[in-house]
Amino acid sequence: MINQRYEYKFVRVGEGFMSVRKQGQLTYKDEINKYAQDGWRLVQIFAPGIGVYGASKYYELILEREK
Repeated sequence: MINQRYEYKFVRVGEGFMSVRKQGQLTYKDEINKYAQDGWRLVQIFAPGIGVYGASKYYELILEREK
């Protein structure tokens, strides 16, 4: 049995009517700070190019913290 020391959370930011460029610039920073207060650490921000002209429709925040 493996003893897992970390847990992970995946949070999407910027979905909806507004694009990541308009809405996401401040929102993703606010989300990271909000989760950091609960002990989560940012591992990576993933922004898939699936929108118009290859722009991302959202950011995916990958967070971890010790169990």
